[in-house]
Amino acid sequence: MSWLSNLAIKTDSKKGGFSLGLSARTQSPEPEINLIPFIDVLLVVLIFLMISTTFTHYQELAISLPTANGSDNASQTKQIHVAVSSDGRFAINGRVTERSQLAAILNQDSPNKDMQVSIDADARAPHQAVMSALEAARDANLSNIVFSTQTKK
Repeated sequence: MSWLSNLAIKTDSKKGGFSLGLSARTQSPEPEINLIPFIDVLLVVLIFLMISTTFTHYQELAISLPTANGSDNASQTKQIHVAVSSDGRFAINGRVTERSQLAAILNQDSPNKDMQVSIDADARAPHQAVMSALEAARDANLSNIVFSTQTKK
């Protein structure tokens, strides 16, 4: 009965009962939160996410861009020049015109539908004005459209 001898069985004289070595003043210990299992679970979730996530950036389109030299075209085709000013005014081959007359004038000036329409828009021209010039060329059944640019010096 060595285990019984290790217990200090005391008689409580005030209550007349037995006590197992615990005084009446001590209460049960406060519960505490053990963080180690919580951290273990978080590390497992983190490792799972790291393994399951792919860090590839090959999802863009793989394209090869064409190259071009900067020389002018030797064979000049007949062009219709549509100029768009910075305040949204239009001129076709040097003649100032209204937006509503663009398609009609392009129809008159283009006997064949293979003519090239060159849109010379100012850098500060409104986007709507350039779109109106494109729509007028479409309405005139002209599909060969180019935009004029200038080279930086």
